Amino acid sequence: MSARDSILARLRATPIAQTPPLPDVKAWFDAHRRNENLAQRVARLRAALEAVKSEVHDVSATDWPEVLLRIAAAKGLRNLLIGTDTTHGAALQACQPENLQLIRYTDSIDSWRDALFDDIDASLTLAKSAIAEIGSLILWPDASEPRLMSLVPSVHFVLLDVGTIHSDLHSAITTEGWKDGLPTNALLICGPSKTADIQQTLAYGAHGPRELVVLLRHAENADQGAAA
Repeated sequence: MSARDSILARLRATPIAQTPPLPDVKAWFDAHRRNENLAQRVARLRAALEAVKSEVHDVSATDWPEVLLRIAAAKGLRNLLIGTDTTHGAALQACQPENLQLIRYTDSIDSWRDALFDDIDASLTLAKSAIAEIGSLILWPDASEPRLMSLVPSVHFVLLDVGTIHSDLHSAITTEGWKDGLPTNALLICGPSKTADIQQTLAYGAHGPRELVVLLRHAENADQGAAA
């Protein structure tokens, strides 16, 4: 018997261990999940974001464009990148801002890469949802709002509907049906881009936006003060 045959014979003779049962992930999270209402989830998400130097602002379904434009003016932004044919982009355009140029992401990155990296001050994207437990925003990039919109400009505005804030990642995955289809890139954003060197000096904006501005959009009949 050759060495190869001997090895294969030993492998075939080895008893196959039974596959251990899969853990009951749902039961674990059901037992450990915080019993929080929406206002408590909003407050926990806000605390986590602000702890890593994100700006968080309460807005309504009608006044969020005004708040965004006011913040942009205070920061001295010249332009803002918006997606293609998005409802929130159209709402911002309807305000006809005089001192902020709105630029749609309509062309292939190959045709305007230098302009995107060198000339765009800020961008606006819509968050799919958020996770209160870890203070993360969930972005679902698509053709209308490509991933680069949240990775390149120095200032990143994110519009988040508070009704989409989940307690934990498991809740987000199951409630939103992630198993039925994921984008090429699903992003979890916990704050501005940051890095540190060997001397533990923290620097912002090294690998992405140096500022993250989150607009918490409340329903018109919601009590914003309860979530502050």
